[in-house]
Amino acid sequence: MKKFLVIIFLIIAANAAKAQTATDTLYKGTVTVDADDRLELLGRKMAEYNEGLARAVRSARGYRLMLLSTNDRNLAMQVRSQLLQQFPDQKVYMAFQSPYIKLKFGNFQDKGEAEKFRKQIINQRIVTGNIYVLPETIEVKPEKTPVTD
Repeated sequence: MKKFLVIIFLIIAANAAKAQTATDTLYKGTVTVDADDRLELLGRKMAEYNEGLARAVRSARGYRLMLLSTNDRNLAMQVRSQLLQQFPDQKVYMAFQSPYIKLKFGNFQDKGEAEKFRKQIINQRIVTGNIYVLPETIEVKPEKTPVTD
């Protein structure tokens, strides 16, 4: 009796295994999706959010120039304004660490680029003292590449 049941089970399993044949794929039909319009709106908002994240400023290891460490606020503001006028595409960072005001310049990913700006600032005599290249965490703007669908 057990052998009979096992044989019937195997016949049914074999039959079920070949139940899907190549002729089943020949039948073509249509599918109608009745979706809420808010799903499309949600999809667009998620895409905008993801593009905003891709354009966001991130941080990385790089270099900045240490230009000035002084307790004269007027001198620090004067140097800062000259730097902003001469190099509008670079950022100037001003921090107060008692009793000094420290002025740092730029977001450079490689040391050679930082050295190039260091020489320009020395040649223009914006800062009279020493200028140091410091390794720091910098802000990196993403490259402007169009987002494709």
